[in-house]
Amino acid sequence: MSTNKELLSKGIKKLAWALPLLFIGPSVIYNAFINKENVWHYLVLGIGIAVCLGAVYLAFAGLRLLMRSLFND
Repeated sequence: MSTNKELLSKGIKKLAWALPLLFIGPSVIYNAFINKENVWHYLVLGIGIAVCLGAVYLAFAGLRLLMRSLFND
């Protein structure tokens, strides 16, 4: 039972991209709720939600690749 190095590196890269997005997304959403009187409130809120959804997708995809590389589906 050997580890697939290519899938392992792809999974780690996806998780590395997800990590900053996990912090940036809630910060952008918080900023949108602070500035409700601004015209761009809904645009910033939408961007924050999209960043959070992207972080969740990248985290699950990275974990799936890690599991596939370790356990050889």
